[in-house]
Amino acid sequence: MLHACQLRPHSKGFIGLASADPLAAPLIQPNYLSDSHDLAVLIKAVKMARKIFAQAAFDSYRGKEEVPGDALQTDEQLAQSIRQNAETIYHPVGTCRMGVDADAVVDGECRVKGMAGLRVIDASVMPTLIGGNTNAPTIMIAEKMADHLRGRSRSSP
Repeated sequence: MLHACQLRPHSKGFIGLASADPLAAPLIQPNYLSDSHDLAVLIKAVKMARKIFAQAAFDSYRGKEEVPGDALQTDEQLAQSIRQNAETIYHPVGTCRMGVDADAVVDGECRVKGMAGLRVIDASVMPTLIGGNTNAPTIMIAEKMADHLRGRSRSSP
């Protein structure tokens, strides 16, 4: 089995308020594959995966291709299969992006701009998606902010 993903997607979704009711579920629109670049990258990935598994080293291990399947060969066919079968790898970031510019939601201490006493301390403050799992960096952000809130600096025990 080979898993291919578009680690740095160009498509951008959004999260918003569905109503003024604070108990209402948020409006979430991920907009997967809304940028044509993302689909092109995934089509190329399928073709590359096929080339990898076609190598002699896999001869004794190779079974039939399940998804997208040998019958699908054109870019259009692969694109349709990707649209039907692709899934997220569940590492969203950036909805409360940290930064100093006007579009940033939180500052360098994870304080929500314009909201006294409110901080966001999770992966949503990452300005961009990292090149790996977001778990360890999220823990680091939380530890750093916990130290900051306790008045500890890096040099203190």
